[in-house]
Amino acid sequence: MPRHTPYDGSTKPFTIALKTLDPTDWIELDADLETYLAEKDRLYATLPDKVFVEEPDTHPAQREVLDMLAPYLVERFPETYRRNGTGIEIVGTSRHVETSQPSLSPLRAASLLVPEDLILMRRSDDGWRLAAGSLCFPSSWSLGEKFGRSLQDIHEPVPAFGRGTRTADLIQRIFDNLAVEQPVQRFNWSLQAGNDLYLPFSHAQRIDRATNRPSKFSDDELAAQAFMRIERQTLRKLPNSRDILFTIRIYLDPLTVLSRHPDRASIAASFASQLAALDEAQLDYKGLTADRDRLVAVLGKIAASS
Repeated sequence: MPRHTPYDGSTKPFTIALKTLDPTDWIELDADLETYLAEKDRLYATLPDKVFVEEPDTHPAQREVLDMLAPYLVERFPETYRRNGTGIEIVGTSRHVETSQPSLSPLRAASLLVPEDLILMRRSDDGWRLAAGSLCFPSSWSLGEKFGRSLQDIHEPVPAFGRGTRTADLIQRIFDNLAVEQPVQRFNWSLQAGNDLYLPFSHAQRIDRATNRPSKFSDDELAAQAFMRIERQTLRKLPNSRDILFTIRIYLDPLTVLSRHPDRASIAASFASQLAALDEAQLDYKGLTADRDRLVAVLGKIAASS
């Protein structure tokens, strides 16, 4: 069953919807850890400049992330992580990540321990900007295009989140006022064809999609192709650098799994209602304009099947 179901009515689309996070629950692990790490290996080997960026002076903050993450993992998940010399080994695998003085950038080393993507945000005169990041599993955006840009500019394509909006100003205040001792989390959902984790998307592609509004799915059975893509995002202010670490954990669940959920009637009905309520700009942003009605119909059948 899906671990998180933000489409069940607990979270309204296109809202900030932050919730406090118990620091002990900062990182989430499942049995698919090796799948995520293997895909990171592949992307680092084939597309290194697409999935990792850094400003030269961010290494102390990157080191702060690694020095915070490594002991947390060993203590929180002792069945999975173990100290081995000057590094961390992942139990049951040949994986060993050097944490003392890694030859890799510290943030990249940290990314090889967890399924999450790791983004480092830094305060400047123009607000919080993306100063470094490991992004192997983008949900329809491009790390290279966002690198060095402010939060307000990063969110420009998101309806009602761009520069000058009330939401953008609120996000800025949230980042400014985030307490070191109180991380927070939020969730997003989208729908995609297939189960690819690496889904980059450029600004030009976004314009083309919003203009032409193609279907994401073929004419075959939609339910068999559709996957629910859930983003669990956390924000944590680093105590020394005062930078903010933004983590993104992707969960992919086939849409058909909802038909086996014990609460399928209420969850599918809520999901259908959220899709039906999206306006044109929101549908274009999610790339669901052409498919919304078909998806609502599928969810309606799931809701009625209980």
